Amino acid sequence: MRGGVAIVTGGGTGIGAAVVRRLAARGVQSVINYAHSRTEAEGLAEEVANGSIAVKADIADDAECRKLVATAMETFGRLDFLVNNAGRTKHVAHEDLHGLDAEDFVDIYRLNTIAAFQMVRACAPAMQSGSMSAVVNVASIAGLHGVGSSIAYAASKGALITMTQSLARVLAPAIRVNAVAPGYVGTGWFEKSLGEEGKAKLDHNIAKRTPMAMAPQAEDIAGPIEMLLDPAGKAITGEVLRIDAGFHLDTGGSRRPGREG
Repeated sequence: MRGGVAIVTGGGTGIGAAVVRRLAARGVQSVINYAHSRTEAEGLAEEVANGSIAVKADIADDAECRKLVATAMETFGRLDFLVNNAGRTKHVAHEDLHGLDAEDFVDIYRLNTIAAFQMVRACAPAMQSGSMSAVVNVASIAGLHGVGSSIAYAASKGALITMTQSLARVLAPAIRVNAVAPGYVGTGWFEKSLGEEGKAKLDHNIAKRTPMAMAPQAEDIAGPIEMLLDPAGKAITGEVLRIDAGFHLDTGGSRRPGREG
């Protein structure tokens, strides 16, 4: 992977930042895309110190997706990897059918599903001629089991999983397209919401219910993403890799948390 270039959307924090760090260790430079986390994204670019750059873009806007790719090509002259990590949700109990309206669905789909498609479409011409081109979409077990922070979120991630398979067919053999489906991920989002002590308690409770006796953190998702990007996996495309420390094996299936809890 050394010498490659990646775009990581939502790359300034959480899973995206962990991916940028892992790729940097493999000799990959990244375009760290952010919409709001400028301080974190720019700080991460300085931290990895390998020429990676932080670029602001609202990838829900197709024109900004194309500008983001143009910036990558102007800066590095190549593009090998895309990690569609940016996403959003709205927390609404699934039984509250009046807690979501059409605009909620549109807003969530716009970033979680449509933006991912737009990014792949914008990147495809630059990636077609590469020898190790690969895309990883960050979905969620919410999209596999219809659980998580809201029905709209689960539906958007289910659509992303289906789209991953469609794109894998369309872009083969030049570009591989896979997805990961994390369960609980102990990112800074939970710490901001629950406080350090609250997050530690949540991690502990999750770990008690996983066969691997762990509560996955952002770094634990970044490793499998790196694996799917690695050219050593050239025979893998159209796959969805569940990453939940075996949590889905819990017989209390209806309590499975989505990526956002």
